[in-house]
Amino acid sequence: MSSSLPSYNQQGESSSLLPSANTPTTETDSLSPTQHIEQKGAMSETNTLLTGAAFGAALTASGVFQPSVIISQLNFTNFHMIQTFLTAAAGSAATVSIAQALQPNHPNLVPRAASSLGLFGPYDGNILGGILLGSGMMLSGACPGTVLAQLGVGVKSGVYAFAGASLAGVVWSGFLKSLLTQCPPPPPKAASSSPSPKATVYEALGVSKGTLLLGLEAMFVGIVIAAAKFTSVGPEAKIPPYYGGMLIAGAQLLSLIVRGCLVGMSTSYEEVGGWMLGGKLVPEKYRNMLFSAGVIVGSYFLSHVAPRFGEVTDVVVSPLSAAVGGFLMILGSRMAGGCTSGHGISGISLLSVSSFLTVGATFAAGGLMGLLMG
Repeated sequence: MSSSLPSYNQQGESSSLLPSANTPTTETDSLSPTQHIEQKGAMSETNTLLTGAAFGAALTASGVFQPSVIISQLNFTNFHMIQTFLTAAAGSAATVSIAQALQPNHPNLVPRAASSLGLFGPYDGNILGGILLGSGMMLSGACPGTVLAQLGVGVKSGVYAFAGASLAGVVWSGFLKSLLTQCPPPPPKAASSSPSPKATVYEALGVSKGTLLLGLEAMFVGIVIAAAKFTSVGPEAKIPPYYGGMLIAGAQLLSLIVRGCLVGMSTSYEEVGGWMLGGKLVPEKYRNMLFSAGVIVGSYFLSHVAPRFGEVTDVVVSPLSAAVGGFLMILGSRMAGGCTSGHGISGISLLSVSSFLTVGATFAAGGLMGLLMG
């Protein structure tokens, strides 16, 4: 069995979409090179924390952090989550398309790579990982990003889900990742073998990027309008779900402007696991965890400044179910190379084949488990 799991950083720092840091300013001209580096690092950390807080506040305001919203979506009794998710994906896709036009060679705006385990195809890691992620979401009523918002608001089941997620980060970093990535390579293929799969959906379908983007936006908007018109939402919707999706897309825009990269959550669990096992905490990984901490802070702040957003609808999620679900969702998201944020919002915005397959497997598995669990 061979493996080519993605090794990129979902939330890694990069050049910003703002003007270059080399632009002279009178305030900093007198600083030494070392002071410039320290100042730039402090600014980067502040930006990371603030964008994480914005993302956490958006998740909280939208209501999708609530276990009841996630579970009721996966058992098809409430379509709050899909309205928020598709609005966020549509807004993010438009934002990313504009950013790519402005900076065509930006290193953080390339399609997400396939995650292969060498079992049955180049995307087997995406499919199997998505199945684990969706199953974990149904069991825990959380996903890698919303569980942090649950911690900020004080959702009891979120504590157990986070514990399971953290354990999965340790297991993945401790041995499972290396086990999957260090397997012997397969025998060389013949020269006539099929070419590598296309990274984007429009390349795979043989259509233009603009055509696919317009069709995708129209489909997402149509589904949101239909869901808003023909279905009802519960008390978790303090604002219309599509407004919540716009807030999440806004947090994505903020991340692009101030950090130069897209949002993603599951990498931080892997890095926390590595750190707990004695790994070295380099600045890039520190900032990933800082972003996650910002999500908690943003959720906490909003739920206290505007308490109605912190009102949680009760749903039965046992400690065992939450912990097992948290474990599965992180294991799955790392196997797939991303979660509902990294693949679901950011990856779809990049029109990545791997992201569409991961998200499809996630909702299919979660929906099937939701139907089986009633």
